[in-house]
Amino acid sequence: MDTIKISSFQLFVLVFLFEMGSAIVVGIASGLKQDAWIAVLLGMAGGLLLFLVYHRLFSYYPDLPLTGYVQKITGKFIGSILGFLYIVYFIYCASRVTRDIGELLTTTIYTNTPLFIINTLMILTVIYAIHKGLEVLARVGELLFMMVYLMAFTGFLLVVFSGLIHLENLKPILENGIMPVIKKTMGETITFPFGEMIIFTMILPHLNEPKKAKFVCLSGMILSGINIIITTIINIASLGTDLIIRSPFPLLSTISKIELMNFIERLDVFFMLYLVIGGFFKITLYFYAAVLGATELFKFKNPGKLSFPVGFIVLFASLTIASNYAEHIKEGLKIVPIYLHWPFQIIIPMMLLVIAFFRNRKKKQKTNSDQTSKSEMSPANQ
Repeated sequence: MDTIKISSFQLFVLVFLFEMGSAIVVGIASGLKQDAWIAVLLGMAGGLLLFLVYHRLFSYYPDLPLTGYVQKITGKFIGSILGFLYIVYFIYCASRVTRDIGELLTTTIYTNTPLFIINTLMILTVIYAIHKGLEVLARVGELLFMMVYLMAFTGFLLVVFSGLIHLENLKPILENGIMPVIKKTMGETITFPFGEMIIFTMILPHLNEPKKAKFVCLSGMILSGINIIITTIINIASLGTDLIIRSPFPLLSTISKIELMNFIERLDVFFMLYLVIGGFFKITLYFYAAVLGATELFKFKNPGKLSFPVGFIVLFASLTIASNYAEHIKEGLKIVPIYLHWPFQIIIPMMLLVIAFFRNRKKKQKTNSDQTSKSEMSPANQ
C-alpha cells in the first residue's frame, strides 16, 4: 500500500462524492423546518475548522494514516486500542450507509426484493473495488464525477422550470431564534457529513502532492457543502415545511413532483442512479479505511485477504443495526452523533493534536539544542 498514489484532482473528486454520499438522501436538520439550510451552512463552517485539526495531525506525520500516528502520539498500548476502536468505527459507519442505501432502494423501486439481497450486492461490489485498489477507485471517481454533477445541475434546472420553487416557504427565517439552529448544528450537521472527513486521515498519506492536501480537501468540502445547502433549500421551497418533516426521503419527493411539457416526468431513476454512485463511494472509502487500518495495526502482508471478513461484518451489521428504517434514522440522528461521532471526530483528534503539538515541540527544541552543541564543539569554534 505504500506505493499507492492518487492525484490532487482524484482526491478532490473522492472528497466531493464522499461528502455528498448519503447526505442528500435523508433530510438533514429537517426538524428546523425552514431554517434547516442555516444549520447545514454552520455545520460546513464547523467542519472546515475541524478538518484543519486533521490536516495539522497529517502535517506532523505525513507518511502515516490515523491508526499509525495515534500509536506514535499516545504510545503503543493506548494507540493500539484507539486504532482498533477507529477500525470498528469505520466498519460501523460503512454498515450505516449500506443500510441507508438498501432501505431507500427496497422502499421505492425494489419493493419485493429483500434488504439482504440489495445489501449483499452492494458489499460484493465494494469488495471488488477494494481488491482493485484506491488508484482504480479514484480513476472511476473521475469518470463519474462529471456525470453526477451534470445530473445534479439538470435536476436543478428541471425543478426551477417546473415551477416547484416557492420562496415563501423559506420564511420566516430564524422564527424560533438562533439557539435551535446552534443545537442542531452541534448535535448533527457538524458531524454529518462534514465531520466524516476523519476518514481522509487514512487516505492523505497516499496523495502524490501532500502540500496540496489542505486546499484540495477544503475545496471539496466547500463545493459539496454548497450543493447540500442548495438541495436543502430546494426541498424546503418545493415541499413546504410540513411535508419535508414527514418525508423520509425529501429529495426523492421533490424529484417525483417534476413535470415539464407534459412528458418530462417520473425522473426518480436519475435520483436512484446518483444514490447508488454516491453511496458506493461512501461505503467503499469507509471500507477501505477499515481494511487499511487493520492491515497497519495487525501487520498483515496481504490486505486483500481482509476484505471478505470485513465485508461480512459490514453486511451483518447493516441488517441487524436496527429493526426498521424509522429506528435506524432515529439512532443515526439522535444517538450516533453524540456517542460516536463527537468522540471519534472531534474529542479524540483534538486531544491527539494537543499531545502531538507538545511532543513535536519538545523534539524540535531537542534537535535545535543538539545542533547548537555540535556547532560549539566544531574545530572552527575552537
